[in-house]
Amino acid sequence: MRPAEAFATRIDLPVRDIDLLEQALVHSSWHHEHRDTTIGHNERLEFLGDSVVNLAISQALYARHPDEDEGYLSARRAAIVSTTGLARLAGRLDLGEALLLGEGEAQRSGRRRPSLLASTFEAVAGALYLDLGFEQVRDWLIGLAEPELAAESPIGTLKSPKSRLQEHTQRHSGERPSYRLVHATGPDHEKSFRIEVWVDGECLGVGEGPSRRTAETMAAAQAMEALRGAAGGTGADGADGTDGTDA
Repeated sequence: MRPAEAFATRIDLPVRDIDLLEQALVHSSWHHEHRDTTIGHNERLEFLGDSVVNLAISQALYARHPDEDEGYLSARRAAIVSTTGLARLAGRLDLGEALLLGEGEAQRSGRRRPSLLASTFEAVAGALYLDLGFEQVRDWLIGLAEPELAAESPIGTLKSPKSRLQEHTQRHSGERPSYRLVHATGPDHEKSFRIEVWVDGECLGVGEGPSRRTAETMAAAQAMEALRGAAGGTGADGADGTDGTDA
């Protein structure tokens, strides 16, 4: 049985276009090593699926929280569709087992890497949208994300490290953090980014990751830790240290 067929059975949807679903599972590293056996990798489907996932989650949150403002809804959505949040949804489907990865990517634990799982999850959503239409995919996504949609978390716990760092620096100095690319190494399908975050002329954190966004998030998280240490452990965002953690 092809990996896509086994995966289609697991997600319990009436998949019609197995070839399209299989393409959603093809990482660019596999495509580069097996050009004669694949029709393409999943990056275009990922682009489409990003919008599908965002719209489905946005609709669900809008309907469930009629009295909440845009800021609350945006924070809830960001927590669910973040790299960590989408990787969590992918884990519920054992998506890593279905991935088609190049040899090097597989050896580097690509099947467990959150950024890779999140991007593949978006590609799957894109493929299912093209195959089945939005309504079926929306209902499937909402069912899969039900624990996150039903959770009643304080808004402070939903903010990303980048949001918390920006709020802190604007409150204390009026400045915005500056993210600077130190270097980007590796081929296009295996990039590694190193980012520094600077505030008031000082480098407060350094992060590395397979995308600029991931590296910036890691740098911001390190900066928040540095600020908490400088504040004597009371928390960079407030005297009680209850600024929350990234979802």
